[in-house]
Amino acid sequence: MLVTSLVIAGVVLLPLPALVLGVRGLLRRRGYSAGESSDRASLVLLITFRAVTLLLVFALSALVLVSCIGALIKDVELHNAVYVFAVLDLLLAALIVLTFGRREQRRARRRASPAGR
Repeated sequence: MLVTSLVIAGVVLLPLPALVLGVRGLLRRRGYSAGESSDRASLVLLITFRAVTLLLVFALSALVLVSCIGALIKDVELHNAVYVFAVLDLLLAALIVLTFGRREQRRARRRASPAGR
């Protein structure tokens, strides 16, 4: 019962916010230009892999949450595969947060030179 609650908390705290951040960063393309054909092909592949990753995290999160909530309601033990799916979900969420889910870093402002004054 405690482990099931921890799995639910883990899925709610990392993969669900990672989905939101990942959807916001799905079409962001830092360093690619749409004018070159080689960049265009790699951009299509990049966006496709990002979308597949987001869909996989969504499906795994839904599966784990439904299984855990059902196990809590019926008071039965979880299948071992649910734990494997939960760990895979957490790993893919970490991948999203560390790659395309993070926010753009603002450029540092240049300090004003005192020589101009």
